[in-house]
Amino acid sequence: MIIKRFITGLLETNCYLVACQETLNATLIDAGFNEAEAITVIREIGKKNLKVKYVLNTHWHPDHTAGNEYFREKLGALVIIHEDDAPMLNAGASLLGLKVKPHRPDKTVTDGDLIEIGKTCLKVIHTPGHTRGSICLLGKGVVFTGDTLFAGSIGRTDLPGGSFEEIIGSIRNKLMTLPDETLVYPGHGPFSSIGKEKRTNPFLTDIY
Repeated sequence: MIIKRFITGLLETNCYLVACQETLNATLIDAGFNEAEAITVIREIGKKNLKVKYVLNTHWHPDHTAGNEYFREKLGALVIIHEDDAPMLNAGASLLGLKVKPHRPDKTVTDGDLIEIGKTCLKVIHTPGHTRGSICLLGKGVVFTGDTLFAGSIGRTDLPGGSFEEIIGSIRNKLMTLPDETLVYPGHGPFSSIGKEKRTNPFLTDIY
């Protein structure tokens, strides 16, 4: 699996280009780019001869979805989001003062769905709490956690659809059951691992 991170926007959102090494099929995870920043991604895709099939959204917030329409138009990629967050791509387009053209996804997913990227596969894990339709994406030895779990922190729960009880439940019951060596690729900030978060994340110390 090829993983390339881009840090974009005022909120320094982590956006990931993930590709199958054998087939060069690829996906973007959380394409929170403006058009100027997206040019860098297009160049990287061209340099590696990748075929981007999907734009996967871990949740609907504009700093994670601003580039959806750009990459759909430029690359013909399908925009995918959890079914519970799909309506918010229209309703919440201007949240946080970020101007995003309202749009609809090409496809919605739910818990347990598999997204095939060549010979690489990502499993959808529904982790409500940051938003109702927040998801994490589990690959071989890695999990892309969006704004559910960060290195040393968790996603905020004071925006529409947020719930502290739900996010803690999602992390405890769905993420912390993964092997300790699983690498965590969050929506903001540095990388981590499941084991490290069990040991050091202050929001989880009462649990572990």
